[in-house]
Amino acid sequence: MTYTIGFVKRDNLAVLAAKVPTANHALAVIATLEQSVGKLEFIRSPQEGKRGIEMLRVLAKEETEEMPQTTC
Repeated sequence: MTYTIGFVKRDNLAVLAAKVPTANHALAVIATLEQSVGKLEFIRSPQEGKRGIEMLRVLAKEETEEMPQTTC
């Protein structure tokens, strides 16, 4: 599932967004955002509505578990 993370900086009128392919990528973007704009409480998507960051972490874990394991 694709995730779009939109946010507004407090001193800016523009809405900025990042579109990412997985929940793990979304968590990476959120971590970067939180370093500059502060803690995010939720994300919103057309498919899922308002979703907590903790739920996104659960989805990321599920994605990781579902990915095929490669052996070296």
